[in-house]
Amino acid sequence: MPTESASTNRLPALYLGHGAPPLLEDPTWMGELAGWSANLPRPTSILMVSAHWQTAPMAVGATTTVPLVYDFYGFPQHYYELEYRSPGAPKLAADVKALMADNEPVLDRPARGLDHGAWVPLLAMYPEADIPVLQISMPDLDPAHLFEIGRRLAPLRDEGVLIVGSGFMTHGLPYIGEYWSGKPGGPAWSVEFDRWAAEALAQGDLDTLFAFREKAPGMPYAHPTVEHFAPLFVTLGASAKPDAAPETAIEGFFLGLSKRSIQTA
Repeated sequence: MPTESASTNRLPALYLGHGAPPLLEDPTWMGELAGWSANLPRPTSILMVSAHWQTAPMAVGATTTVPLVYDFYGFPQHYYELEYRSPGAPKLAADVKALMADNEPVLDRPARGLDHGAWVPLLAMYPEADIPVLQISMPDLDPAHLFEIGRRLAPLRDEGVLIVGSGFMTHGLPYIGEYWSGKPGGPAWSVEFDRWAAEALAQGDLDTLFAFREKAPGMPYAHPTVEHFAPLFVTLGASAKPDAAPETAIEGFFLGLSKRSIQTA
């Protein structure tokens, strides 16, 4: 089922950590994201699943003019003036709907633009904003359900669609303390969760990952709420080999939080 234009290149599915807009002023992380995208085949379009959009039933966002959502508070004014004028992807939206199960309705939200979980990493990875982008919502935070959604979306990869789950491997913002001021590394709960996730991913242990609330060390500090880990399951579902070890593209810590970002086969 072709999207905006056909492609014979299978794109990987990605899970990445996104920061707030100040990420754009961090040369290390910007360079890591830019280098990652430079080594990928050029997508025909990009499908974003962000931690910052959850609505039931599942919904697709704007497909013509694609505005930005400035869903953050207390930052300098210039961050609210940033733009990312990507083309819309109406055919991709139709394809997403067609791939969902009969009991998985998909609503249209034509006024809903890209939130910062989508446009901040896109500014780093594809700053020209010349690739069609569609954002879809997560209908819930259930790992098995999100994995199934990813599995249904997987055929889009063969048409050159880059599927991106955008979250953060750890996201315990209330608990990072002195790491706010730039202390290197991360607190024990962040390091332990990151190590646990890396090992489970390397082993292809989906059952353990699905049970992260009960099995992961560092909980609930690593994820007081779980929306930043949840996009990982869409990415894993979209993998051609969900139980194979993904490639780690970025690792390390930012403000004490794990930046670990992966791409699947």
